Amino acid sequence: MTEVAERRGTGADAADAERGAGARVPHVAGFARWPASGSPKAEGKALRTRVPRSAHAALDLDGDRPDAVAAVEESGRGRIPGLTPIRVGRMAATPFAFLRGSAGLMAYDLARTPVTGIGAQICGDAHAANFGLYGDARGGLVIDLNDFDETVHGPWEWDLKRLAASLVLAGREAGADEDTCREAARDAAGAYRRTMRLLARLPALDAWNAIADEELVSHTDAHDLLGTLERVGEKARANTSGRFAARSTEATEDGGRRFVDAPPVLRRVTDGEAAAVAAALAPYLATLSEDRLPLLARYAVHDVAFRVVGTGSVGTRSYVVLLLDHRGEPLVLQVKEARPSALVPHLVRAGFDVPEVAHEGRRVVLGQKRMQVVSDMLLGWTSVDGRPFQVRQFRNRKGSVDPAALAADQLDDYGRMTGALLARAHAHSADPRLVAGYCGRNEELDEAVASFAVAYADRTEADHAVLVAAVRAGRVAAETGV
Repeated sequence: MTEVAERRGTGADAADAERGAGARVPHVAGFARWPASGSPKAEGKALRTRVPRSAHAALDLDGDRPDAVAAVEESGRGRIPGLTPIRVGRMAATPFAFLRGSAGLMAYDLARTPVTGIGAQICGDAHAANFGLYGDARGGLVIDLNDFDETVHGPWEWDLKRLAASLVLAGREAGADEDTCREAARDAAGAYRRTMRLLARLPALDAWNAIADEELVSHTDAHDLLGTLERVGEKARANTSGRFAARSTEATEDGGRRFVDAPPVLRRVTDGEAAAVAAALAPYLATLSEDRLPLLARYAVHDVAFRVVGTGSVGTRSYVVLLLDHRGEPLVLQVKEARPSALVPHLVRAGFDVPEVAHEGRRVVLGQKRMQVVSDMLLGWTSVDGRPFQVRQFRNRKGSVDPAALAADQLDDYGRMTGALLARAHAHSADPRLVAGYCGRNEELDEAVASFAVAYADRTEADHAVLVAAVRAGRVAAETGV
């Protein structure tokens, strides 16, 4: 008797039970059973009894909620103190900027709103400015979510509500009227819902790779955005390591190049600090696919500098590493500190387990790969002096739409496009049939999310006013224009 036959059992009943009707081999761990049992769509629909879709309009703020200043100070713990005023200055610029820097505060609030219990790999910071263009391995441009510092397994609703609220704030900043802002939030939720329904109907492999970028505008009826996307794409194609190196480095006597100080955004580091960062690239190589190693072996490390990063990450340790090939052509890597997700303290209240994270850089990288259709081919992680870091290409033809600069007739188009992208990202880890079953056909969820978005935008404007008042009173130091 073969080993497979022994595992199946000798009787016909045992064999049928183990392999399933129509199957020739026993069930293999990690794969679905055949034939499928139950209906994810029906399970999702049943969740509406416990959590009605209209319940997502709720925003109940409790008395223990930290105020804006306390939240900013708490989120700054562990960051480089000298850079805190830059972060505060950026957050104080506008209510939308405040939202961008306060993912932890919003997670506190979201943990007190209804959740379905359906988990997904979520971005954790899916505001409207965290979508953009970047280059793929063949030189093309793709558009997707592009910031994953806060990524965790959590409630899909949190990403959708953060996106919707950010659209309202961006629209207000752009001067759009309230109806337009609310419509953008509602359209984002509607596109998310409709895209989940589309993905639920497709074969699994088609759903995984669905909504190719050339089809995205048509799928979301975002034709008013075409001109803007074309302009952003043109700029993105020129946004390369070579261009950054040409502007930020100078030639050395041995024919190489080195970074030039441009404080406070870019500064040279000590020899010891540069050596520590460069040494960390060796273990980074072990986190890459082996087919990438011959490519990187053709580059030599020439210099390291410290570079201040975006609003939510200001104050974290972030380096740029200059590599040159045999022709002197540059490749710049970013080595960016990976802190624990700001959402972690709030997930348990929402009913989600929080597994121990062995390496925060690994968490960020794997979360990104789980959500994107195409990821940076050089994405990996390492540690520098015991701190976890992620590593990626710097200026990999990145481009972004500024949602706060969109015309009123483009805001809802942008909402639909980003809502569809978010659904695609979530569907890589959550069964789209389950989510689609909950979201349903009608616009009940769309309206609820739009109501939440308006209410949370109002709350964010109030939080922003508190921070601005504290800055003006001298309670909090802020550096503007950086």
